[in-house]
Amino acid sequence: MLSSYLCLFSQPDSFIGGVAPVEDDTFLLFRKYSNVKIPRYRMPGERLTVRGTSDIGRFPGAAPPTRVELTIHHQGEKKQEEGGCRRWFRKMCPCCCKRQNSTSYDVTDKVEFTKPPTPAPVIMEKESDETKLSVCSVDLLSSKTGQNRQEHHTDLYHGDDLIIRRGQTFQMELELNRPFNADTDKLHLDMKTGSLPMVSKGTHAIIPLVEHLEDLRWEAKIVQENGNKVKLSVNSPSTAVVGLYGLSVTTSSLKGEDATTHNSSKNIVMLFNPWCEEDSVFLDDEEERKEYVLNDTGRLYYGTEKQIGSRTWNFGQFHEGILEACLFILEKSDMPPSGQGDPVNVVRVVSAMINAQDDLGVLVGNWSGDYSDGVSPAAWSSSVEILRKYHSTNGTPVSYGQCWVFSGVTTTVLRCLGIPARSVTNFQSAHDTDVSLTTDVYFDVNMEPIDHLNSDSVWNFHVWNDCWMARPDLPPGNGGWQAVDSTPQETSQGTFRCGPASVNAIRTGQVYLKHDTPFVFAEVNSDKIYWQRNLDGTFSQIHSEKKAVGHCISTKAVGSDERADITHLYKHQEGSEEERIAVETASRYGTKPDVYSTPMAEDVSVEVKMEGEGPRMGADAQLSILVKNMSSQPRRTTLHSQVAVMYYTGVLRNAIKKEQIPVDLLPNEEKTIEWVLPYQQYQNQLVDQAALMLTLSGRVNETQQVLANQTSFRLRTPDLNITPVGEAIVGKEMAAKITFTNPLPRTLKGVVFRVEGLGLQKGHEVVVGDVGGHSTVTLTEHFIPTQPGPRKLVASLDCKQLTQVHGVADIVVVEQ
Repeated sequence: MLSSYLCLFSQPDSFIGGVAPVEDDTFLLFRKYSNVKIPRYRMPGERLTVRGTSDIGRFPGAAPPTRVELTIHHQGEKKQEEGGCRRWFRKMCPCCCKRQNSTSYDVTDKVEFTKPPTPAPVIMEKESDETKLSVCSVDLLSSKTGQNRQEHHTDLYHGDDLIIRRGQTFQMELELNRPFNADTDKLHLDMKTGSLPMVSKGTHAIIPLVEHLEDLRWEAKIVQENGNKVKLSVNSPSTAVVGLYGLSVTTSSLKGEDATTHNSSKNIVMLFNPWCEEDSVFLDDEEERKEYVLNDTGRLYYGTEKQIGSRTWNFGQFHEGILEACLFILEKSDMPPSGQGDPVNVVRVVSAMINAQDDLGVLVGNWSGDYSDGVSPAAWSSSVEILRKYHSTNGTPVSYGQCWVFSGVTTTVLRCLGIPARSVTNFQSAHDTDVSLTTDVYFDVNMEPIDHLNSDSVWNFHVWNDCWMARPDLPPGNGGWQAVDSTPQETSQGTFRCGPASVNAIRTGQVYLKHDTPFVFAEVNSDKIYWQRNLDGTFSQIHSEKKAVGHCISTKAVGSDERADITHLYKHQEGSEEERIAVETASRYGTKPDVYSTPMAEDVSVEVKMEGEGPRMGADAQLSILVKNMSSQPRRTTLHSQVAVMYYTGVLRNAIKKEQIPVDLLPNEEKTIEWVLPYQQYQNQLVDQAALMLTLSGRVNETQQVLANQTSFRLRTPDLNITPVGEAIVGKEMAAKITFTNPLPRTLKGVVFRVEGLGLQKGHEVVVGDVGGHSTVTLTEHFIPTQPGPRKLVASLDCKQLTQVHGVADIVVVEQ
């Protein structure tokens, strides 16, 4: 007979199951506080489970738990005599090792319960019946046909990873081990990017669970619950770092118990968002977004200005492996991940990384004509093979490229990352090597070219890129298209790169604005200056060509394969006074500031003034232009004025009025010119924030002094008038009247009021609908104050035709 003696306790964690082999195959299970140390042993195939129903014995000082003695006799086994080891155990612990009954049974299960002494009362904390919350799985809902990819315009990317754009909500589903209880459970998400994620650097986002989502922040909300599954809507800020994120979900209880974390097996890719108004790459034209972000093919232009050729280029930004290659480029650049939220930084890094001149970038430039150990630049027709080859070889530069190849690959990378981009060709493109902002040709005294000085050149054509973004780092008006050039020509801050340079700054000659604006200005609008050496070694200017460079600047048209001429974006009309002013303004910041005649005097000033708080929406905009002659001689000039619609980010949309204003000034005269923009001219042109920029430029005839002024202003919108009604007492109903008068002679569509007051009432929306021209709306809000003290009731109005309309009322609430 094989017999086992098991000493069992009602709580499994009240003992350690140590089983000691004995001479007669008897096994004893001892409590954890036994002083007898024996090796742990369990019979092969034998399992023992004990489920307790009592808390006694879990706490120090409690009485011993109920003990269960179980004897099992197996049929066919011969009963053994009591061995010496067993006798020793019986002496040591007689209560556990009682002598067995000699009666033999085929199968005997004898259970003897020994009731312990009544324990002293012990106050214990009741164990929670609820299972600790944990996450079983995470579904990122990343299917190309799913809501996330469709709404984020990322359904064209290859694969089923979750690819999203910042500043926009996305969904995910969590499967939990039990239903989520908002009263007792806590949950938050962590998204991390980079090798050393830090909250302070924006590379570690802690995403809390909230009841209401708000814009411009990381947060999550439960939008659906079904048993153990919850669906979250997650919001990201429009400034979030772009790149590859890891996701984890942490759960805990409100009691502060240990948290559990589940790491998602899939990563999340975050991109720039041209569809998000708060993103600095926002582009408000859907057709342009389709062209400059979603179109994966295009046209590149080459040849000469009189014989313009074109070729199709496959950008392939959604092709398999391209997104991974673009993220690899950012990683290899050694740019800190915290810098990947700023498109200016990203574009500047991409410009450097597309060429391999000094940083083992994507393409090796070669203009030698010998491409035997690589691919001829003219043979490429796609960015896909180049980028995939670079990625698959862990960053080995690909041979070879020239300007159109660099530009095509740059377009691919920027569009892939979500930055609107296009390839641009400039015919008769200058290469200024000495930052003179002129293209210089030197001759000796005999009119022979001095070759070692003639480093400047004019290319038949050169291809670079435009990319679209706001430029908060520059003065207002310089957002929009930015020139960026990945072809290695000159270094910028020690690295072969160029841009982003504001196209508007290039056009106006503001070459002191970063990045690399002087170089691009010279490419499109430098004069060709001829110099001859004098006998004393100095040089004199003998001739200049003012229309030598920057012709037929071209890009593919939106929505078609036609060529669009965008020269007017880069420069004023050739030979116009505005164009000459831009050239001469730029030259003052070059290495030859005296190339153009210096004004004999600077005694005329121009400034713009506005009355009171400025023009109001719905009425003609009136400004005053003050021109002063501070000399004792008469002065004459012509002011060129242009007013353009401007986004609040400083991006100019389009000009809505241009005019020329002749000004004649007597000695020491001040003249005020009333400038008017009729409502009819701007009523259909305004964008969000209703901002405008007036640009003035001119030249004083007598002194050649250049006059320039830029003034940004907005059309003021009416305030909401909020009047409290009744006494403000805690717990007592009161009211407030909100009055609004439409300042426009047109109907406002879909007007919505939003009202909120902390300690007064919760935020909510009131849908008003259409409001006729010059009509007045009065809304009465009833509410019960809940907190005493000074409070503010805030209201705002929103509709497509009118924004930034709001009001506030100060209310002092007293106790009853």
